[in-house]
Amino acid sequence: MAEEEIVETISVILRMLPSTLMIVSPILIAAAGGMICERSGVVNIALEGLMSAGAMAAAVTHVFLETRSGFSIPMALIFAALAGGVFSLIHAFASVTLKADQVISGTGVNLLSNGVTAFACQLLFRMDRTASFRMGMRGGFFGIYPTVWIALAVVAAAWFSLYKRPWGLRLRAAGENPQALACAGVDVKKIRYAAILISGFLAGLAGGCIVLSQDIQFTATTINGKGFIALAAVCFGRWLPIGIMGAAFLFGVSLSLAVNIVNLEALQFLPSEAFNMLPYCITLLTLIIFSGRDYAPRAVGQRH
Repeated sequence: MAEEEIVETISVILRMLPSTLMIVSPILIAAAGGMICERSGVVNIALEGLMSAGAMAAAVTHVFLETRSGFSIPMALIFAALAGGVFSLIHAFASVTLKADQVISGTGVNLLSNGVTAFACQLLFRMDRTASFRMGMRGGFFGIYPTVWIALAVVAAAWFSLYKRPWGLRLRAAGENPQALACAGVDVKKIRYAAILISGFLAGLAGGCIVLSQDIQFTATTINGKGFIALAAVCFGRWLPIGIMGAAFLFGVSLSLAVNIVNLEALQFLPSEAFNMLPYCITLLTLIIFSGRDYAPRAVGQRH
């Protein structure tokens, strides 16, 4: 009987894989953007708000184009990325041009995003959410969602840009020793503006992926802390592409277990809230384990 239970558990886990990867992908996309931003020396605590802006833009675009165009989903993702980029300009202007505290600036963007998205929904749909759409993204081969391939492409592009291109070297230098980079004749502000914009585009894209693959409309709880989980994945992954992949998968699996626990008899004695808490418990545990080590870029968070 024990062997049958083991086989059944393995079977359930394999069936969970597509939905798990679906949950992991937006976290990984947003974490890649956060990594690029922080590698330039700018803390981006605004990932949550940027994802929310992208999710709303994607939902609105899809609602209005779903019955009028066969390209509503690609257009929704494009507008999601643009929305994230526009909101990230606020963070860039405050933290780079005005040299404001980066944590406060990012928090302000999060709060602004909450208000703007709710206000926009009220204007367009006369309620605090968007109208429902009929269909979002579907799984492709073996049930794997297109967002998985988008996430892998984003991480591959981030790795190539950071380690194989001169711009990536300048970006990393801006996060380690911006004074030396400025002495070499490179405009540090431009590098950081570009990094924040890229982070905004990717966070917005991640928000669009969430609402189109995991929901049928945008609401105030669509993102529900995933931006902060992505930020934790950046820290847990030590600001490295391969590291954030592992961290995002770990956090995504814990979120997936909270959804799919009803299918795992061996774990049904635990409440689903235990798995909802798991990503945040992992974050706290990570902070404790790595508290004596400094993997962050040396100039991150500093005002220059």
